[in-house]
Amino acid sequence: MITYTVLHTIHIFSVFIYGGFLFVDILFLSKMKQSLDEDESKKAREAIMIHVRKVVPYSLMVAVASGIYLFMQTFGQIGADGFTYFQTVLSIKAFLGLWLGLRGVNQKLFGIQPWVFKSHFFPFSLVVIIILLSQFMYI
Repeated sequence: MITYTVLHTIHIFSVFIYGGFLFVDILFLSKMKQSLDEDESKKAREAIMIHVRKVVPYSLMVAVASGIYLFMQTFGQIGADGFTYFQTVLSIKAFLGLWLGLRGVNQKLFGIQPWVFKSHFFPFSLVVIIILLSQFMYI
């Protein structure tokens, strides 16, 4: 039980780091172009992104790895009637989280940039959906 609690805490913190960056990028960093000229905006964003690239992709990988463990611990047995409501919502969350993780691993480790959804708005939307699903899965 202590392992689950520790990994759950690590999972939450790593999701906060990843989701927090997406939140800041969407709402603030993307608006720098309104206050700064094009060259200053690029320099300011790159100055921030140098540090972001050292932390955020790895926090996503930790979130996905810990999420896989938590999924295996909480999914439970599939009954004769099929998936329960909890298992269905948890499976949707896991699929979305794995998609984010695959995207992040491809970018960070293999240098493969996404073909579609190149901005951070779509991953941010998925993080929000995952958070909302986590609130509804125990109903």
